[in-house]
Amino acid sequence: MESKLEAIAFGFLVPIFFLYTGVTFDLDVLAASPLALSLVPLFLIALLVIRGAAAQLSASRGASLRERTALGMLAATGLPIIVAVTAIGVDEGVLDSAIAAALVGAGMLSVLIYPLVAMILRGDRERLDTVERTRPQGEL
Repeated sequence: MESKLEAIAFGFLVPIFFLYTGVTFDLDVLAASPLALSLVPLFLIALLVIRGAAAQLSASRGASLRERTALGMLAATGLPIIVAVTAIGVDEGVLDSAIAAALVGAGMLSVLIYPLVAMILRGDRERLDTVERTRPQGEL
């Protein structure tokens, strides 16, 4: 039952969430505000520092620096909570829509960049290439 729920969530619901976020992302508001646009890299770095540093507390004792860095980068990704909180903030009138767009933009970039860099740091790319080279041609 759990595997079926995960298949539905990751195969259907999560892609719909990301599509919805991309479609409703207010790029015009972000591009119109130089301040908000300049905050995107700052928010991206803040995600990495704050969430990545907190993740170091959960790293195993024998983890290497590369593994700890990858863990921090994976933990720094965050879009769903950012989208939810900024939507509430804008609806309640406590958050400017340009700042909300900057936060969501940083969240989108974190989901795009951080996992890719983390997998490269961990060496997953080399392992994948090795598996591809050693697999017989007709095998999937």
